[in-house]
Amino acid sequence: MLRPPQLYLLCYNSLQALGWLIALARVLGSLFAASSFHGAYASAGELICLLQAVSFLESIHAAVGLVPTGVLVSLMQWGGRTHFLLAIVRQIPEVQSHPSVFITFTAWCMSEVIRYSHYALSCIRICPWWLTYLRYTAFIFLYPIGVAPGEMWLMYEALPFVKERNLYSNFFNKFPISYYSFLVALLMCYPILWLKLYLHLFKQRRSKLGRQQRKKQL
Repeated sequence: MLRPPQLYLLCYNSLQALGWLIALARVLGSLFAASSFHGAYASAGELICLLQAVSFLESIHAAVGLVPTGVLVSLMQWGGRTHFLLAIVRQIPEVQSHPSVFITFTAWCMSEVIRYSHYALSCIRICPWWLTYLRYTAFIFLYPIGVAPGEMWLMYEALPFVKERNLYSNFFNKFPISYYSFLVALLMCYPILWLKLYLHLFKQRRSKLGRQQRKKQL
């Protein structure tokens, strides 16, 4: 019998896995239907924005001790993706059909389907070893693909539109820099921030897969 916190996490992770699976089907469906990379946002953008916004709950899960995850790492991951989606892609229609959106969405969807499926099945302790291995291995390829030819490329392409429209000027007037300057600085820092998260995932991989291997040997 699952306790209420476990039941909640099972429902949350199952719904997220289903949502990201639907988003992946829409992204790939747009590719096959139109033989083009340009329809990813039109087909799945709003759904992905919703799923990403809801995932803020994971920082709360970490903060209250529902899951053994660091709050800072969770917030960094959530904040980076949410800024990319809601502040740039959703607000600049001209970049929504860029190939980097398809690249980013595909990498995100694949990694999240794996991650949330692993979490959901772990809640009821029937997660197969191969899924655990995939959960802590697929990021090695998917994470760099989503970041370099995905997020960073699109942010670079968005810079002229940000500068031309003086985007978010009402907010950034309170600060000594514009949003354009902030975005340039962010692009310069992105590899460092990305590497910190990437190395953290490798640390998790060594811990989780090492533990799984010891269980198999026993």
